[in-house]
Amino acid sequence: MHRYLLICLAFVPLISQAEIQEFKLNNGMKVIVQEDHRAPVVVSQVWYRAGALDEVNGKTGVAHVLEHMMFKGTKKVPAGQFSRMIAAAGGKENAFTGMDYTCYYQQLEKSNLPLSMRLEADRMQHLQITDEEFAKEIKVVMEERRWRTEDKPQSKVNEQFQAITFRAHPYGRPVVGHMNDLENMTAEDAREWYRNWYTPNNATLVVVGDVNTKEVLALAKQYFGPIKARALPPRKPQVEPAQLGVRRAVVKAPGKLPYLAMGFHAPVLAFKSTTTEQAWEPYALEVLAGVLSGNDSARLNQKLVRETSLALDVGAGYDTTSRGQHSLFELVGTPSEGKTVAELEAALLAQIELIKTSGVTQKELDRVKAAVIAADVYQRDSVFYQAMQLGQLETMGYPWGLIKEYPEKLKMVTSEQIQAVAKKYLNQDNMTVVTLDPQPIDPNAKPQGKPHVH
Repeated sequence: MHRYLLICLAFVPLISQAEIQEFKLNNGMKVIVQEDHRAPVVVSQVWYRAGALDEVNGKTGVAHVLEHMMFKGTKKVPAGQFSRMIAAAGGKENAFTGMDYTCYYQQLEKSNLPLSMRLEADRMQHLQITDEEFAKEIKVVMEERRWRTEDKPQSKVNEQFQAITFRAHPYGRPVVGHMNDLENMTAEDAREWYRNWYTPNNATLVVVGDVNTKEVLALAKQYFGPIKARALPPRKPQVEPAQLGVRRAVVKAPGKLPYLAMGFHAPVLAFKSTTTEQAWEPYALEVLAGVLSGNDSARLNQKLVRETSLALDVGAGYDTTSRGQHSLFELVGTPSEGKTVAELEAALLAQIELIKTSGVTQKELDRVKAAVIAADVYQRDSVFYQAMQLGQLETMGYPWGLIKEYPEKLKMVTSEQIQAVAKKYLNQDNMTVVTLDPQPIDPNAKPQGKPHVH
């Protein structure tokens, strides 16, 4: 599942952090800079507003495949040289593809920021996608799919869960792509994706660290400024029709224990709230997820793991933001030995019903709100996390100013509001359940795939 990239947006000001500043180059590329002078390091990230959300049937996985191909060289920088140059400068680099975006990043000693920008600007406009390199790399991606999904029974459940939860919306398709699409993908498919979406007017440069904002902007103009903008393909509205009844599926795969994934369609923060509910419901859903899950004292762990030993593990999750303007409130768990997924499902629904009827206590509210803010303070010690927050929000279409207002919105959530969203969204007509029926494991079976860095 696409999970927890944006853990939370709570924000506590730190003296060493300067204000966030945003610029736009003449070619439409956005530049966001935040100075943080605690250590002589810099994180540079280039975000493209193109992910699995933008793919079409028959070409699923192409966004991720292009991410791999971005390391296959330009005329100036041969295949593999990008990573070697960053490593030689003492830096780290990688990339990731999600439903809503693709991001490329480097973490370096601050004096090496020009190297990062030069390399990224070069591959933004001069990437070479040869048939030979593509033929090799598509096999690597297929291996990655086997490793991520085919070899892991819970991943198979999660993929099936997304597929039947979303019937029309692209969020029902796997980011890594369907195997048949990968088998039939061509180098021209990757070239088309590159031409369509990898243009400065569809990209954001985020720089956080021990830098001077004016100098960063000057470097951005030097390296990215000359790249010409291109017209983007029209993006069609993609709305999931209302679910009209419970959906269920069973996945049979080799495994040791059963597993359950349960979810309910839920709203996200709207780009521009037009109703009062759009403004507060996502915050109430996030606090509800925290009440149910997150630490040892949360309700699900306390009741189902510690007190009744019904489950080995259990959790809840919800994402408040998405470019596709759809989210899920999810519950997952593994029943204890001798217990069934049906018993676990009933227990999870009982906990939801208890919240609908009785709400939550002030102690629970205080715990969750404090935990969210404390977790973010800890994470914001990382310049990478700061850049991630900015890049995700900007690329998904939200103002990064949301970072500052989020804790106050969270603190305003009441028990009555939590009851209201539970009653409105966590009902069985809006529910999808997929379970794992574990099959015998062949002791001689070998993994089908293997991981890959990019």
